[in-house]
This record gives sequence, C-alpha cells and structure tokens, in this order.
Amino acid sequence: MKLLALLQLALVIYAIVMIIQSSAETGAKVLWTLLVLIVPLIGLIIWALMGPGSPLKR
Repeated sequence: MKLLALLQLALVIYAIVMIIQSSAETGAKVLWTLLVLIVPLIGLIIWALMGPGSPLKR
C-alpha cells in the first residue's frame, strides 16, 4: 500500500514539473496543477490524456 502511495506521489511531482516546463499559458498551467493536486489520480489520468504535450492534443 505504501508503495502505491509513493508511486502516486512520484507521478504527481513528475506531472507538476512537466506542466510547469510546458509551453502552455500561465492560466492553463495553474489550472492543470490545481487539478493534479486536488484530485491526484483522476487529475493525472486527465492530464496524461488531454494536457499540454499529450498525444491526443497533436
């Protein structure tokens, strides 16, 4: 159980770093970061599918 929590924490940190480094506008970065922080699991999935740099956005 602790391993899953550490994995989720690592993924959240990775997502936030990638969001901040993206070329998206500041407002979009703030919204994505808040989504990932407020609802981590769902936010990570949505970010991976629809966030800046995702395959579906190309």
